[in-house]
Parts: sequence; structure tokens; C-alpha cells
Amino acid sequence: MVFNTEQIDNEKSTIAIMILAAGASTRMGTPKQLLLYQGRSFLQYITEMAIASVCQPVVVVLGANAEQIHPQIKQLPVRVVKNLDWACGMSTSIKSGIELLNNLPQKIEAVVITLCDQPFVSHQIINQLVDAYYSEKKPIITCEYAGTLGVPSLFSQIFFSELAALKETSGAKKVINNNLNEVFSIPFPLGNIDIDTPKDYKQLLSITNLPSEVQMEQNEYL
Repeated sequence: MVFNTEQIDNEKSTIAIMILAAGASTRMGTPKQLLLYQGRSFLQYITEMAIASVCQPVVVVLGANAEQIHPQIKQLPVRVVKNLDWACGMSTSIKSGIELLNNLPQKIEAVVITLCDQPFVSHQIINQLVDAYYSEKKPIITCEYAGTLGVPSLFSQIFFSELAALKETSGAKKVINNNLNEVFSIPFPLGNIDIDTPKDYKQLLSITNLPSEVQMEQNEYL
């Protein structure tokens, strides 16, 4: 049987979503979680996309500059976990999020892991991952872009232990690459765009603020 997101929503899906937003934005020189994008901060944007998806609960992992960033999402219906070990790498943020999910009263069947610096992640992309999870019967559903696989990606709970055991700077991609036979991918060409430097951000603004040039600029990225 093929499920769609509307059916999943009606059945109160237990697929969570985890937003990793604990980094120090060293290359940006300022917390990129707070940079404005489409009238709100990057973190507000991706959090709103997550809330609009079929995934529940929404978990946001904060770390560096947490006290400064938290007010951005304080009024939103999300669960926030602060990773005190954020300086030790992304693995610690994933571990913090998995620990929170494992301690919830409801059983979480799977989790979508995403970042806050991929500006073209939408609730539609997130829902496509969930749709593929039910239709393709694979325990890992990931996005494909620029010849590689990466987040946002969905992981069945059977991989929660492996995710929590990641070390130092390793991210979810390592679990994907370790289990390629268990992976189904969906195309997401714009997933290759992430915002790490002031130059990246300036180029993104040039796209979003000049509608007549959007297609041309996007083609440059692709």
C-alpha cells in the first residue's frame, strides 16, 4: 500500500524532525542562525518549514550562542535541547537530539535530520522524504544533490543507536554511507546550496531579492 502525507498526517505520524543549529558559524563571523532570510531568521525559517510538515515533534538542537538564538523560536511549538558539547562537533548535536527522542513518552518511528543553513529546504521536501519512507520501504531516505547524498535525510529508529554513536565532526552522512544498501534517495538539486560564508549569504540575497533574475542565478548554482 502506498501512503501519502495526507494519510500520514491523519494517522498522527510519529516521525520526528531534528534541526541541527548548534554550530558557531566560524566562517560566517556571526551566528548565521540569526541572519535574515525571507523576512525572518534562518532558524525561524527552517523551523517554520518543519512545523508545516507532517513531522512531529519538532526538535531544535542549539549550542553555540544558544542564549542569543533561543528567543527566535521561543514562541514556536518545538522542543529545544541545548548541546553543551557543541564544540566537539556535529556528532554531539545528533546524539543530544536522539537522546531527547528516546526519552519521549511516545514511540518515535523515524526522524528527519536537517540543518538550518540550507535555504531551499521546504516542508514539501520534508514531506517527500516521509512519503518515500512509506512507499519505498527503505529505512533511510535521503536527498541527492551534486552527485552526493546528504541531509535532509530520514532515518528509521533502527539507526538511532548508530546516529548517537557518531564521533567528533562526523555527521548523518556517515550513517548513510555506511548503509548504502538500505538507502533510497530523492532528487533535491538545490540542496547543494548552503550558507557558510558572507559571500554565500550575499549571493543568496541577490537571488531572493531580484525576482527577475532568480532563474538565472539558480542556474548558476546548478
